[in-house]
Amino acid sequence: MTRFKRMQFWGEDENDDSLIREVLEGKKTATVCKADEYDLPEGDYDDGGWETGDLVEVYDNHQKLRCLIEITEVYRTTFGNFPDKLWMGEVCRDAEHFREAHRHCWPEYDLTDDFDMMATHFRLVKIIDSPDTLS
Repeated sequence: MTRFKRMQFWGEDENDDSLIREVLEGKKTATVCKADEYDLPEGDYDDGGWETGDLVEVYDNHQKLRCLIEITEVYRTTFGNFPDKLWMGEVCRDAEHFREAHRHCWPEYDLTDDFDMMATHFRLVKIIDSPDTLS
């Protein structure tokens, strides 16, 4: 039997579950990563390489299954030119807030306008565990 693909959302540190809370509340519907790292797994609970139509288990930062999402769209974009639906799906106030947040989260990258990113949009399918039980 094959398992669902897996995903985690990383906040400020290993104890920050604010992003998964936004997913469970139905607010966060998109995420991005560095384009050349899209197909690479980030540990046992993050497979990478999601495709439109994939059902994906989402784990919190304590490796606890929290929900199931469906990938609705995947596309390449750049840090300097991305659609409004991306910053809205990332629960940002506007495009500049999106850029500020990612500069803060990705200090190791040179986030120039031509920095390649992969955007992943999704919809919440099923909550496995309540957002009230997050640390």
